[in-house]
Amino acid sequence: MRPSGRKTDQMRKVSFERNFSKHAEGSCLVKFGDTHVLVTASLEEKTPTWLRNSGKGWVTAEYGMLPRATGERMKREAASGKQSGRTQEIQRLIGRSLRAVVDLQALGERQISLDCDVIQADGGTRTASITGAWIALHDCLKWMEGRSMIKLDRVLKDHVAAISCGIFASQPVIDLDYLEDSSAETDANFVMTGTGGIVEIQGTAEGKPFSEEEFLTLLGLAKNGCQELVAMQKQAIG
Repeated sequence: MRPSGRKTDQMRKVSFERNFSKHAEGSCLVKFGDTHVLVTASLEEKTPTWLRNSGKGWVTAEYGMLPRATGERMKREAASGKQSGRTQEIQRLIGRSLRAVVDLQALGERQISLDCDVIQADGGTRTASITGAWIALHDCLKWMEGRSMIKLDRVLKDHVAAISCGIFASQPVIDLDYLEDSSAETDANFVMTGTGGIVEIQGTAEGKPFSEEEFLTLLGLAKNGCQELVAMQKQAIG
């Protein structure tokens, strides 16, 4: 039995609130159960120096957790003068995931930055960030299309969503909350496109290695979960 009472293949309640931020070109407050992330998409009419005069644009991400996103107050990373390795790894994952479904040539020499700020954490902050960031990115591109800067369907090639799966109490389960994640025997994150392409898989065993059969079970759960999330994205932007 899962601590939440959910079935092994049952995700938490997911919601998207678009246009949450007044000033950003695109924004979304995404909730995976008690994990809440505010994502804003900001457009800049410039690219990183190494991309200048290439004709290509860039999509990047930054990730952070507010001090009371967790049970005890965390110090802001800015106070220590540097980001943790975990933070850098997560924001690179978010950036890679979004670039997988964007035609950077069609975007032109512009940069879109996705800022993912965790307001409340209960497991799965990176997967919620990726899934919500797609909506913020979509709305930013829609804003650009409304000003005849791009054609949305040329720039955004597909949906992308992410979900965690793992082995908890010897059972493969989907969308782990903190209680499950902190004691899971195996923890994995899956990033997939709307057409079923795999962008990235991160999987780790804690103690006992997992088998190929168990991995395929987790992959099956993730496929169904990502399809469900993409359906929710489509409904949200509909």
